[in-house]
Amino acid sequence: MDFDFTEDQESLREALRRWVEKDYSFERRQSIVKAGGFSREAWDGLLGLGLGGLLIPEDQGGLGFGAVDAMVVMEELGRGIVMEPFAQAGLMAPVVLAHAPAVTQAAWLPRMASGEALLVLAHQEQGARYRHEQIKTVAREHKLTGTKTLVPAGDVADAFIVPARIDAAEGGGIALYLVERQQAGVSTRAYSLQDGSRAAELVLQDAPATLLVGREQGLAVLELALDWGIAALCAEGVGAMEKMLAITADYLNTRKQFGVVISSFQALRHRMADVKMQLELARSMSYFATLKLGDAPDARRMALSQAKLQLCNSMRYVGQQCTQLHGGIGVTDEYISSHYFKRLTVMGMQFGDDLHHLGEVSQRMQDKAGVFT
Repeated sequence: MDFDFTEDQESLREALRRWVEKDYSFERRQSIVKAGGFSREAWDGLLGLGLGGLLIPEDQGGLGFGAVDAMVVMEELGRGIVMEPFAQAGLMAPVVLAHAPAVTQAAWLPRMASGEALLVLAHQEQGARYRHEQIKTVAREHKLTGTKTLVPAGDVADAFIVPARIDAAEGGGIALYLVERQQAGVSTRAYSLQDGSRAAELVLQDAPATLLVGREQGLAVLELALDWGIAALCAEGVGAMEKMLAITADYLNTRKQFGVVISSFQALRHRMADVKMQLELARSMSYFATLKLGDAPDARRMALSQAKLQLCNSMRYVGQQCTQLHGGIGVTDEYISSHYFKRLTVMGMQFGDDLHHLGEVSQRMQDKAGVFT
């Protein structure tokens, strides 16, 4: 695929890469993991680059950039295995708020762009198995009751975007609400994921909420936000795999056996070639996913499932092969490569694993074939 970036996009990439190298070193990341998996200082550093307003319109204090710019950012954050929830707060939340009433946008978007407010999407529920439409959280008279799980940085976020099922007495359907963490009836319980990042359970008990998107568009906007999340994760995965491959190549060029560097062994060179091929397959599908975000819902959802399926396969293969090529050191906590493997493993299960998206692609192909029979 021929894909050229603009000069501004390359400048954005270089700025992010310099920030990661200077302010998000492996040692710094390890200290953040030990402190709970989220650093307000690191988050402020990202916002200092203007990324808080990446997708937010200029009249709301943002940069007004688009999907390709977001992909560039996520690739660089993936290279640094940055744990702060930029995709959730910097991409998915603005996508939802773009469909909210003007008064709500004016109240929150400038605060998000400046870093004053951290909003994350809280959509997952236990037992849903990636089926985002299976929602048990109930909305009655603009008060929500239910439990959301795996909410990124949920105990430090200022507010949550919560999908909820409207009570049948009020018409039913799925709507999107904004819930502030300091409201009565809101509680969180934080924990760490396998890759060291921070998540939380969000429990709502008659928590006051502000309607963002009504039941007419609620599910469609949620799906759009999730597709942005998948595209962001695909780009992040490409960045992480690219860096892990570079670390592995450096190791093979340094490690010696029988008096020569092991990178000279033909069998290992063939394995590295296979790893590179999987990386390039993933990169192409990441580009494909990003370019399809503006398509009609059916075509967009199909493309994003295809991309995530390829990324799941590539991330598993690259992670396993690079770890095996390192030998025992590849699984030690003190060595940086093991943390890329952990991050790739977690990403493979976020926004749907390979079996889920294989089923989605298969079902959509069957439905499409049925149209012509």
